[in-house]
Amino acid sequence: MGRYLGPKCKLCRREGEKLFLKGARCYSKKCSLERKNYPPGQKSKRYRSRQSDYALHLREKQKTKRMYGLLEKQFKNFFKKAEDLPGVTGENLLGLLETRLDNIIYRMGYAPSRNAARHLVNHGHVFVDGKKVDIPSYVVSENQTVEISKKSRQIPMIQEAMEAHKSLDQFSWLEIQPDEFKGTIKSLPTEEQLPQDIDVRLIVEFYSK
Repeated sequence: MGRYLGPKCKLCRREGEKLFLKGARCYSKKCSLERKNYPPGQKSKRYRSRQSDYALHLREKQKTKRMYGLLEKQFKNFFKKAEDLPGVTGENLLGLLETRLDNIIYRMGYAPSRNAARHLVNHGHVFVDGKKVDIPSYVVSENQTVEISKKSRQIPMIQEAMEAHKSLDQFSWLEIQPDEFKGTIKSLPTEEQLPQDIDVRLIVEFYSK
């Protein structure tokens, strides 16, 4: 499956907010958005035009897609799945994105970023209900348990991520047991439970046009 390999800090600058793509760096003074709080490009500081409705819808879609580390085709497939599920499409989309296995590992604090979490899953360090799962896009269901394999718990990156995660906000929809390197999905997350503002209405309207 393809993935973005370009400079990640430029994505944050383009969207005008932190997408937390580079782990601890995003919380430090080294963050590019702290030093260059304007879009990339030679003329970006000189020209700031008012965005059209289409641009607002596009930017919200792009921001969300980049935040979760997906390409356009992957993101659109998730949207189609959300449309087919009963309930509100926007809430379904957020639920599917948040319960991706790589995102769950990131939210639980076992990886400094979603990209790092994706590597952990790809290399077989993650188990779901006792079975190894190496597919980052695997959607975890309610009451399923996700854990780091016993052989992988001493990996320095995991230890450092867990230490940094202690000072961050916890998520009410996740029950985390850091001493056992595992956690359980208590319920599907709602829009209000996400740490970053995502206006899913704009995304739904973008794909509905």
